[in-house]
Amino acid sequence: MNQPTPAIVAQSAVRRLPRWALLLLCLAYVVPGFVMRGPWRANDMEAFGYMREMVLGHTSWLAPQLSGLAPSMDGLLPYWLGAISLQALGWLIGPEMAARIPFIALLVLTLAATWWGAYYLARTPGAQPVAFAFGGEAHLVDYSRAMADAALLALVACLGLAQPSHEITSYVTQLGCTALLFFAAAAMAYHPYKAATAMVFGLLGMSLSGAPTMSVMFGVATSLIVFTQRNWGDNAGRVHQQARMWAGAWLIATIIGAALTTALDQWSWHLVDSTKDSGELLQMLLWFCWPAWPLALWTVWVWRRQIAAPTHYPHLSIALLFALLPVIACLSSLPADRALLLGLPAIATLAAFALPTFRRSISALIDWFTLLFFTAGAIVIWVVWLAFQTGYPPKIAANIARLAPQFEASVSWPVVIVALLATAGWFVLVAWRTSRNRAAIWKSLVLPASGATLGWVLLSTLWMAPLDHARSYEFQMQQLAQNMQQNHASGCMLTYGLGRAQIAAVRYYTNTDTALLRHSPPGRCNWALVDADRWAGDHNQKLRQGWREVSRITRLSGKKEVLILLQRSGATDKP
Repeated sequence: MNQPTPAIVAQSAVRRLPRWALLLLCLAYVVPGFVMRGPWRANDMEAFGYMREMVLGHTSWLAPQLSGLAPSMDGLLPYWLGAISLQALGWLIGPEMAARIPFIALLVLTLAATWWGAYYLARTPGAQPVAFAFGGEAHLVDYSRAMADAALLALVACLGLAQPSHEITSYVTQLGCTALLFFAAAAMAYHPYKAATAMVFGLLGMSLSGAPTMSVMFGVATSLIVFTQRNWGDNAGRVHQQARMWAGAWLIATIIGAALTTALDQWSWHLVDSTKDSGELLQMLLWFCWPAWPLALWTVWVWRRQIAAPTHYPHLSIALLFALLPVIACLSSLPADRALLLGLPAIATLAAFALPTFRRSISALIDWFTLLFFTAGAIVIWVVWLAFQTGYPPKIAANIARLAPQFEASVSWPVVIVALLATAGWFVLVAWRTSRNRAAIWKSLVLPASGATLGWVLLSTLWMAPLDHARSYEFQMQQLAQNMQQNHASGCMLTYGLGRAQIAAVRYYTNTDTALLRHSPPGRCNWALVDADRWAGDHNQKLRQGWREVSRITRLSGKKEVLILLQRSGATDKP
């Protein structure tokens, strides 16, 4: 049964957000973070290492390994995409940037699919605002476009999206495929062939990206929602026959994805028990989806009567499905933040549907909070940058020196100019927003999205050099390479206690073959690189026997890491 909609929107409130401004915002969000840096430790470096091994022919493309170790991140598709791009473009733009090209495209795909998904959900009859007695309510297309703009702005504003979406990992692939599924579910009543293509690629991509369980749940649940719809598309009469056809199509594509996962042996579960720290989870939920989650909860509250009749309001049932499944996954699996990442497009869309129900006072509160928060954040970033350039204020400069030891500051004027332009753009936007009360419905999300983009741009320009120094393995590996050269270490290198990312860094930066010390035949290599803590704690005398310490390579930034270069006793120092 249809319920009266809580949305009240006049035509004057759905004024068009300039396309150039929206595209410029997306460009400013996507590009920074992918450039001017090396692979960062942990997931980024590990994924790059496996892609490089595949291109060099050192491992199978169906079961990639690094020194005999399988990847810690599930899925094959992200490694395939990165390796293919690396093989095709590595000679032209360098291996690191070449491996990032598919993931830049996936982030762009995520933003575009979210916009179009929100657009088609806003076109459904149940999502339309109240019709005025004498006319003047928002027109269908203008209203849908304004809601899509708001959803995209809410997605960009989410604090948790920034770093994970700029890595070259399976989580970015999963995010892109989830956005494709979200678009397919929203657009299937309007563009059947485009939606079918997005559905197939999305379900198969999820299955091959390390999230086959999520793929099955999305497919089955969407099929159920589609089958029960009574208010589908612009034409209320286009219901039963098409709905049943689409429900079957979702089930068939889901079964194909599950079969492909089984054939490639890609099923995986990362469940955790009920002892998972609820405090840490709550803290992560609060900041990761900010500022979209309060608006999404407001949507659930004000549209609660419509949510009680899900068969007539697909804009709510579909968005809730794609938001709730990742939230449930983050509560029961690891890593929690990467599971929650998949829900951001739908959470942002739910946030957009809160805007037609807002009072002017709430919009003003959001604007002033956002203005103060991001302006203060920008000032902090600039002050810290000045501190590591000039040494003043001294306390801040000392903290930077502690976090990024041996970093030598230098001024890159092109980078500074970009940061100045971004900051100036922020203050121009603030002046525009506060000059007078703007009627556009998306106005409350302009400052959050622009503020998040400003922070990301400033971090990726002013702070990128010290961040790269602290978070990449390059400086430590340069020290290792110098020690190896001084001691005439060549050929292969055994490793002990090193993680996959560290092993990948050794192979990439020193161009040295590696093998695990425990699994290597006796006498295979005369050199070994071990983690100091693990080596000191291992009491296996047979393993430790016959090695002498040559040098220590210390990584001081963040968690102190000490690597020990060992030489087999009796081996000559000369080549």
